[in-house]
Formats: sequence, structure tokens, C-alpha cells
Amino acid sequence: MMATVEISAREAEVLALVGEHLSNAEIGARLFISVRTVESHVSSLLRKLEVPDRRALAQRASEPAHTDRSHPAPVLPAPLTSFIGRKLERAELTAMVKNDRQVTAVGPGGVGKTRLALTVAAELAEEYSDGVWFVDLVPITSPDISVVAGTVGLALGLGEQPGRGMDESVLAALADRHALLVLDNCEHVRDGVALFIERLLAACPRVTVLATSRARLMVPFERAYTVPPMSLTGDGESDAVALFMDRAAAGGWPPNHALREQVAAFCGGLDGMALAIELAAARWTTLGLDGLSDGLSDQLRMLAGGARTDDRHRSVRAALDWSHALLEPDDRVLLRRLSVFMKSFTVAAAAEVTASEKGVVADGLARLAEQSLLVVIASPTGTQYRALETIRQYGMERLVEAGERDEVRSLHLRWCLAEAADLAVVRADWRARFDAVADDLRAALAWVADRPAQRAEAYGLARQLAELTFTRHLIGESQQRYEQAAALADEAAAASMFRQAAAVAGCRMRGDDMYRLNRAAADAAKRAGDTAGAAADLATAATNAYRFASKFVRTLPPEEAIALIAEARELAGDDQAAEAAVALAEAGRGLTEAFGAAEGASDDAVAETIARAERAVELAHRTGDPLAESAALDTLTGAQSWAGDAFAAAATARRRITLLASAPPTPTGTHELIDALGEATEAGLGVGDLPGARRWARQLADHPMLVEVGHRATSQLLVADALAGNVDEVLTRSARFLEAWQRSGRPTGSVLGAAVAGVGMIHGLRDDDGARREWAEVMDQLATPAEHAYGYRAVYDSMLLLHNGDAGEALERMAPEPGEVWRWVTWVWLHWYVALRAEATVLTGSPDAADRLAEARTIVACNPVAGAIVERAEAMLAWDRERLLATADAFDAAGCRYQSARTRVLAGGDHADRGAAALADLGLAPMATPRPS
Repeated sequence: MMATVEISAREAEVLALVGEHLSNAEIGARLFISVRTVESHVSSLLRKLEVPDRRALAQRASEPAHTDRSHPAPVLPAPLTSFIGRKLERAELTAMVKNDRQVTAVGPGGVGKTRLALTVAAELAEEYSDGVWFVDLVPITSPDISVVAGTVGLALGLGEQPGRGMDESVLAALADRHALLVLDNCEHVRDGVALFIERLLAACPRVTVLATSRARLMVPFERAYTVPPMSLTGDGESDAVALFMDRAAAGGWPPNHALREQVAAFCGGLDGMALAIELAAARWTTLGLDGLSDGLSDQLRMLAGGARTDDRHRSVRAALDWSHALLEPDDRVLLRRLSVFMKSFTVAAAAEVTASEKGVVADGLARLAEQSLLVVIASPTGTQYRALETIRQYGMERLVEAGERDEVRSLHLRWCLAEAADLAVVRADWRARFDAVADDLRAALAWVADRPAQRAEAYGLARQLAELTFTRHLIGESQQRYEQAAALADEAAAASMFRQAAAVAGCRMRGDDMYRLNRAAADAAKRAGDTAGAAADLATAATNAYRFASKFVRTLPPEEAIALIAEARELAGDDQAAEAAVALAEAGRGLTEAFGAAEGASDDAVAETIARAERAVELAHRTGDPLAESAALDTLTGAQSWAGDAFAAAATARRRITLLASAPPTPTGTHELIDALGEATEAGLGVGDLPGARRWARQLADHPMLVEVGHRATSQLLVADALAGNVDEVLTRSARFLEAWQRSGRPTGSVLGAAVAGVGMIHGLRDDDGARREWAEVMDQLATPAEHAYGYRAVYDSMLLLHNGDAGEALERMAPEPGEVWRWVTWVWLHWYVALRAEATVLTGSPDAADRLAEARTIVACNPVAGAIVERAEAMLAWDRERLLATADAFDAAGCRYQSARTRVLAGGDHADRGAAALADLGLAPMATPRPS
């Protein structure tokens, strides 16, 4: 017999495993302790048992009664897979167990309560001299305290003692022990567990209990810790993604790390539920990410795992069956009826949809939350509830089984219609309120759209959702919902819905969709007998093809547009609005043909083009529709710019902005305003109104419709700031531009070219060749046709060449005469081109400089910036320093800081030093001395 020796419970565990001939590393893994700790225990055992080596220690391990304790400490269950993440949860739960004697880890089935509790218990093992004990309560079928105590006693290694109940034996065995008792899966025997724990804590002052349950145990001194789903923060670096990647890799086919962002989105669809993620990852090798994503709509079918020790966790459905079986009948009814809610809901909403009294529903919601079947959400507007997606799908299955789906869906639809109507009024908290119910509106619409008997309700909800998503700036969905509403409406209403959809497509820069939907509106109007409306729709289709040609993938053939206008004219009759729409289409056609004509069009052609546009404006004005008049003013602006009258074009553009100032934020109104702001900005740049151009560009950049397309929103502002020399603003906004452009998939096209080239020029002026090359690469990726880039590229290149003293090369860059290239240069850049060309002529000492200056002065008259450049050139030609310096003040007044600083450098002497300092303050490199060719 071995002498009685004081051996701790942990030492007894180590001794037993040494007797099994396990290595220190194997013992550490089995007991969740470090190898160094194992070595310490082995050394202690060698000393206490007075044996010479490990072999002798293993022999002693087989001898009985090696401790004075009445039972050996058990080993925590060995996990089959590694524990992933949950750093914060482990720390929080560990702190609670250290500070409180009874902690319950609460959460729904599959959230990961047991694994978290085991990990925390293992990490705390060294804190308890008499060890950690694990008790699985799943096998229990009775909540009687004697059954609970018996299960705990068996786990502790206690046997039945005649005349003494097992509960008494357990309390006696643990009375003086310093131990942690882990009670797993308590929810189905809460009453017996609660009574047992209450007695245990009273009789055993050094015992701590860590329980896991789907509902609180409601015992004195209980501290509940709600175990959250796996963290989804950090996207591709979240705990949820790490768990999926680890478990998927176990199948022999590790996911590509490039898929991490997509995996993050998939895990978000599973609400971060640990069991669901593990089961999904197990099917990675057979379904791939696409197949798994497709299965999100039926998680209960997809998330079925292989054999598991615990039948409840063989699939998510089995885990939920377990929880469902524990509910009272009334709570089962409530759970399944609540499954129609896609997101959070209030007590009032639940009462309306479940056709119950609010007080009854409130009590039921509390019980479901206690069972971890609902998540409680505290918000500024009050308490809300939400079912995780797997639980919601489970409830929906039960709703169908009960034959209640249509009844409850109808109640949910009625609630959604009321919510949508309430959202028609936009208040400060509108966005949060819409986001809270958006998924419910979508789900209700998806259900009712397939029910012919409720077609009117379906149309109403589709129209409301289209309007709401547009207000929310979800314009892709808005277009879809307007088209859906059109399909559900009668013919008269359908035409209106198609028109709205076309306007939304315009906001999306989808010209082909805009054209298709205008044609669809015309067809619907014809079927409704509204020939005038059909005429306006056909004319608008043609007009938009002219006005927004850059938004089209397919160029509208001229003969197709002519046929549309002819049909519209025939249908219009004497309807004023239709007549105005046809006149606008004809003006657009005339302008397009004029643009496409050979250079040198006759004065008669110019006059006729402008006259058509002015007539279109007059007819639109008579209708009293500011949006129709705005469209006509846009065409007039184009005609005036084509005629070379930049100042008239700028005035018309400003008139259009004023007209739209009070326009409603409808799709058509928004489309017109965004286009008008862009046009007014260009007009301001063209006539040297830099402050005005920046003001309108700022409004465009700040427009909420463009918040997700920062490259498009900031492009015009970048151009204005580049020309003004606002270097800091360009550097700041160009970073946003580039990030947004890359995020949007690097779209090509000419609309962004001027901004990109302007940023490149600024980096050139800063003498940052590396950054300039990077932006040159972006310019190449835009694939802008040369004829679309000639104007701004010539202007930007010449400004940089002149800054570097290469006047001769700048003059070569602008060799074509203005009269030859003004249509290439376009009205925005003509004055800049002419003025800079004149300056280069002077700086190169060209003999015809005086003639060039006289010609330039005529063209740029009344343009404060271009005029000042020409005035400066004339002063240099005559070398009138006082006159030259006066232009610096003109540049300052015009908001063009770069040209002001350049002027002082050109003036020489002390003025040059002040000019160089001003350039440095702007963040630009010093100017070089002009080098004649």
C-alpha cells in the first residue's frame, strides 16, 4: 500500500496520465495546461512520492489510494477541433467567473456556449486547487433535483451510499473543496438545476459554478453572460471568417484567402452562429461558396452535419427542435407567427401581426428571450426584439405546418403598408426607421406579388417601396421596384411608373434602360388610350438619346430617332405638354445634326438651331412644368455653346439652376438637378467664373445621390480646384476620387478625364513625377478617345510646360488655330486654350504675337481669368511691369491663386521673390525662367 500523501486534484490527474505513459505535451493537451505546468507537477510528484524517475512514477500511478481525496478529479472533455477567436468573450467570461460564484453562459443552441465555457474553464484550472469538473446534463430527462445531483455525483466519481441521498453526498464531497463545477446544457432541467445550485453554493463556500443554458436559471446571485454569435467585425479578418476558413480547410481543400470578403458576407447571412458556420464549412468541398450562398435561403436543409456525439447538434434543425420542445404551447404559437418579421420588431408590431393583445405578447416575448430564441435590442425608441435567421426560418416552417401562413402574412402586409405610408414623411430619424423595416417591406411584397386577388395592395406596396428606396438612394432597387409596380398596375398607372423608372435609370447613368423604359411608358399610355401621354413619352425617348448620349451603350440610329419624333408628332394633337415634348425632341435632333456637320456651318444653320431650342423653351414654359423647361434649357445651353457664345450658354445654365432650386426631389427632378449642376459648373469654368464653378461643383459633390460614387461626385470640383491652383484641396479630394473609382471597378469613359488630367497637372506643378505617372496610368485606364481629351489635355499640358519654362513646346502643343479646333476643344476649354496660346506666343518672341493677342482679346472678352492672362501677355510684350502686376490683383479677385503667384514671378525683382513664396505656400515647385524656342 502507498502511504497517504497530500496530493492535489490536479497532481492526481497528471499522475494518472503518467501512468498511461503519455508525454508531457500529451498531458498538457489533455488537461488544457502548459507543458511547463505539467513539468512542475511531475517534479512535485517525484518529490512527494519519493521515487527516482518517471518510470517509477508511472508504476506508482497504478497503485490504489495515492491521495487522501475520496475521488480522482475528472478530465475536461477533449475538443475534437481547435478553438477559434472570441478573445473578448473569453476575457469577459473569465472575469465574471473570477468575481462571481455562479455564472450562466446564455445563448441559443449552436451559438458556441459549451466550447466557450470549456475553454474558459481550462484557462482557469490553475486557479482551483481541487480542479475543474465538467457535468453534461443532456442525458437527463427529469428536472428533479435528485436526478440532477445524481448526474453531478457520477461525474465526480461518487457512488451511492445507503441511507444518504446523492445530493447530500455531493454537498459533503465538495464542502471543503476549492473547485469549479461546469454544468452544461441546463435549459431542459432548469428547476432541478436551480434548486441544486442554490443548495450547493450555500453548503460549499469555495465552489464556483459555471453553467451553460439557453435560458437564465433564475437563482440568487446568478450572473448571466449572453454569448454573442461569432464576431463579424473586421470583414475578412473576423472571428466568423477565421472559424469558417479553419473548418473548411479541415476538409482537405483550404479556401483561397482572396475569398475572405465573400466568406465574410456569407457568415453574415448566418448571423455568425458558430454551429451554422461549422456545418456550412463542412460542405465547402462539395458545394463551394456559390452553392453555400445559394443555400442561405434554406439554411435548415443545407446545415445538416454528419454524425455527432450530441444528436442536438447534428444539424441546426435538431438544435432548434430541442429548444422548441421546451416551450409552452402559447409560446410556440407566438414564435412561429413572429417568423414573418425579417428584422427587429416592437411589442406593438408583434401584437398587430400576431393578432394578440399587447400585454399577452409582451409576456410571451420575454419568455422567448429568456429561452434565447429572441434577441433583445435596446434602442432610443424603446425595446425591440429579433430572431436570428436560422430561428426565423425554423419558425416559418412551423407556421406553414400549422396552416397559418396566409393569415399571418396578410396581417404582416397590412402592417407593412402602414409603415410605408408613415415613412412617406421624411423626418430626422427617417433613414434609421426605413432601414429597420426595409427587409420586411421587401418580404411582404415578394409574398403578395404572386397573389392575383391582392394585386392592388401589391401595386401600392411596390410603388411605396420604389419611392422609399429612391429617397434612401438605393437607386438600383428603386428602378427595379418602379418596374415591378408598373407590372402590377393598370395601364394608366403603369405608364407613370415606367416614367419614374426611366428617370431613376437616368440618375444611374443607364441611358439604354432610360430609353427602354420611356418606350414602355409610351406603350402603356397607348393601351390606356392616352395618346398625348404616349406622344410625350416617345418624344422624351428621342430627346434623352440626344441629351444623354454619353450614358448610352448603344448609339441610337438617326432613322430610329426620326421615326420616334414623327410618331410623337402624329399622336400629340393639340395637347400643350405633348407639343412641347415634340418641339424639344426636334430641337435636340437639330442640335445633334449641327454638331455632326462639317466645320464652318452657315450662319443660317446656327440661327435655326438656336431658334428651335428657344421655341422648345417657350413651349415648355407655357406648360408650367419646371422639369420640362429645365430639359429645354439644357438643349438651349448646348445650342449656344455650339454657336460659340459661351457667355449666353453660362447665363442659360444659371437660369436652369435657379429654376430647379425648388424642384421636388423626385427621380425626374433629381436627374435634372444633377445634370444642371454639372452643366453650370462647366459653364462657370468656360467663362472664368471659378467661384461660381466651385460653388456648383460643391453642391454636386455634396448631393446625397452621389454619396456612393465619390469619383463622379468630386470630378468637377477637382477640375475647378486644379485650374484655380487649390493644391491642398486637389490632393485631399483626389485621394477620395481614386478610392471611389477603384471601389467602383475602375469605370472607363470620358466624363472623368478632365479631373484625372487636372490632378496629374497639379502633381507636375509640384514636381512630383512619380505621382504624375500614377495619374497618367489612371488616365490610360479611362480609355478616353483623343478627340474628347484634346481641349483639357492641351490646356493642362500647356500650363505645366509654361510653368517649367518650356514656352516653345507649349506653343507646339497648341499649334492648331482656335478656329480650327474649337469644337474639339469645346466651349469649356476654348478661352483657356486661346489665352494660354497667346501667352506662349509672347514668351517665344513670335513676330505675330501682337496679332495673336488682338485675336485672343476679342474671343476672351469678359472672361476674368482668360482676359487677365491675355492682359498679362500684352504687358509682357510691352514690358509694362505696373500693368503686369495689376493682373495679379485681377487673378486674386477671380479666385485663381496660381496665376496670381505666376504673375509676380514673371514680374521679376522683389516681386519674383514674393511670387515664389506664394507658389511654395500653395505647395508648388518653383517656376523656371521661360526658354524661347
